[in-house]
Amino acid sequence: MKVGLRPNDDDSCGWYHILPAPAPTVPLTGEQRFDHVVLGAGFTGLAAARRLAEHLPEREVALVDAQRVGYGASGRNSGFIIDLPHNFSGADHAGALGRDRSEMRLNRFAIAALRDLVEKHGIDCQWSERGKYHAAVEDKGMRDLEGFRRALDRLGEPYRDLDAGGLSEALGTRYYREAIHTPGCVLVQPAALARGLGASLPENVRLFEDSPVVGIDYGDEITLECAQGTIRTKTLLLANNGFASAFGFERNRLIPIMTFGSLTPPLTEAEQAALGGEPDWGVIPADHFGTTLRYTRDRRLLIRNWITYAPEFRWSAQGLARIRRHHEDSFKARFPMLPEVAFGHTWGGVLTMSRNGAPCFGRLADNVFAAVCQNGVGLAKGTYSGTLLADLVVGAESDLLRDLLSYPRPARNVPQPFLGLGVRAKIAWDQMRAGRER
Repeated sequence: MKVGLRPNDDDSCGWYHILPAPAPTVPLTGEQRFDHVVLGAGFTGLAAARRLAEHLPEREVALVDAQRVGYGASGRNSGFIIDLPHNFSGADHAGALGRDRSEMRLNRFAIAALRDLVEKHGIDCQWSERGKYHAAVEDKGMRDLEGFRRALDRLGEPYRDLDAGGLSEALGTRYYREAIHTPGCVLVQPAALARGLGASLPENVRLFEDSPVVGIDYGDEITLECAQGTIRTKTLLLANNGFASAFGFERNRLIPIMTFGSLTPPLTEAEQAALGGEPDWGVIPADHFGTTLRYTRDRRLLIRNWITYAPEFRWSAQGLARIRRHHEDSFKARFPMLPEVAFGHTWGGVLTMSRNGAPCFGRLADNVFAAVCQNGVGLAKGTYSGTLLADLVVGAESDLLRDLLSYPRPARNVPQPFLGLGVRAKIAWDQMRAGRER
């Protein structure tokens, strides 16, 4: 079958372009055969390939990506490795609390695994264990914050309340009314982390970049036709998120969403003094459709907001320019003490959602496995789901794997054009309701 959908990311991601130039690319050429092929070299695919190679040091594993490591979705997020559930259950019965605790165990497993790799391989990714702030401006945001506080109390998780004055001291900005700080989140430069993980793979992993798959034939042996060569394997692991639907799986169950970020150059010493606050921090909006903020260790400010439905996995240059203006408005409202600071980069990145917030994880066919649809929390979920998918392939059992296998499958979508109309209407309504949180 032909594969007509492939990554088409813009060339303006700040996280990627502030890094040194990467080593020369190694695309897939000629005819190749591997014991296992992992498709997609984001955080999920990197984790799956590494774990497979560790389980099976005598076998050859291929990791194939249409772009460069760190260039796609994994290098375009806000750089939060979140330890808590992104969406708490909102209930206090045993089943709901059990699911929240299961997600925390999985997230913290991912953080521990990434911490070990960063330390072992000396990956320079601005790793910062400063936690995160959940901040609110509007009354709705304050109500959302109260719900977050109740969920933390139910689970016995530590947190710290901050009023407007405490937030001003911590962040420099006086924009927010109240926040909750939770200590377990890790902040990183995501493109640098992805590239470092790609550069430190085990010796029995072959990484092929700039190798989009244009066709695939399933059977006892799977054949993937790439732009410059062909690869054959007995086992395929899909770690390519929303693109899995183009390979014949999870059709009508995945929803591609695009979010957007803007990053400043490093602040000058005078600008740093004008901002004040802590040396680095991260803010998650209490309202999910609000603005995410980062102040990085290399003294840059990041704004991320605005969400669109992106069935073609791309966005126009004109649309990106319009979103940059939204980011400029959000920046000026929060940082009036920095009137001369402008963005150096604005970009979009695709993430994949499901209607019920469930991932696609497990065996899809006799020799096809998948860990896709991370629902916007790809750093932690991608790392643990890729790792545990490799465990599933080789038959290694664990409580964490059993937890993940117990999750539901992504819900089926309504047919087009109703899906597109509904998703766009829901996004527009929620973004309007976010008000000054955005």
